[in-house]
Amino acid sequence: MFPLRDTVRSRSFPVVNSLLLAANVLLFILVSSGGEARFDQLIRTYALIPAHLSVADPASWATLVTSMFMHGSWFHVLSNMWTLYIFGDNVEDRMGSGRYLLFYLLAGLAAGLVQTFFAPGSTIPTIGASGAIAGVLGAYLVLYPRSRVTTLILLFILPWFVEIPAVFFLGIWFLSQLSSGLMSLGAAGAFGGIAWWAHVGGFLFGMVVVFIFARRPQAYHRWYADEHWPW
Repeated sequence: MFPLRDTVRSRSFPVVNSLLLAANVLLFILVSSGGEARFDQLIRTYALIPAHLSVADPASWATLVTSMFMHGSWFHVLSNMWTLYIFGDNVEDRMGSGRYLLFYLLAGLAAGLVQTFFAPGSTIPTIGASGAIAGVLGAYLVLYPRSRVTTLILLFILPWFVEIPAVFFLGIWFLSQLSSGLMSLGAAGAFGGIAWWAHVGGFLFGMVVVFIFARRPQAYHRWYADEHWPW
């Protein structure tokens, strides 16, 4: 299933979400423009490597943040940014730009810590914004349970466009991450090249912490009269 758009209109311009999109793409261009050797060096310097985290080296923990803005390929960065583009603007709309930025960064930190907890001895570099984006997806699920996601599904070679309830779409996505994470237990790091537990951790973090960050000004009762308020 490939998401194309959601049915919720954002009521404000997503300043922070747009800056995050631009920053991730520009950083990938800069990192990948110095050649393969330089690219590998930067990845290993700024990626999250759980086995390299050390209390004796406080600087090593900075990779929990820097790894969120590193990507391994054009497909990696563009697929992440497309997901953030679809769902991030609505979450920022409900949180406000400042709160959304803080939420995004904390979700990425939580995702990295969960991945480290499940693979503490891994020497495989973990990179990408997907942990933080998973937090955005978790928050979206809570804030917009009645939303629908226009989705592309390929039946053999035939494209099928269908509107899927966000609860169903994100629920399937989360269960796929959780099942892959469970299968990765015992593997030394990112199973299949993907940090599944970072996705699980980020998503659950977003679902829980959204209650702290989401605002509910009186105007939202009018703008989102048909939405479910979870508190």
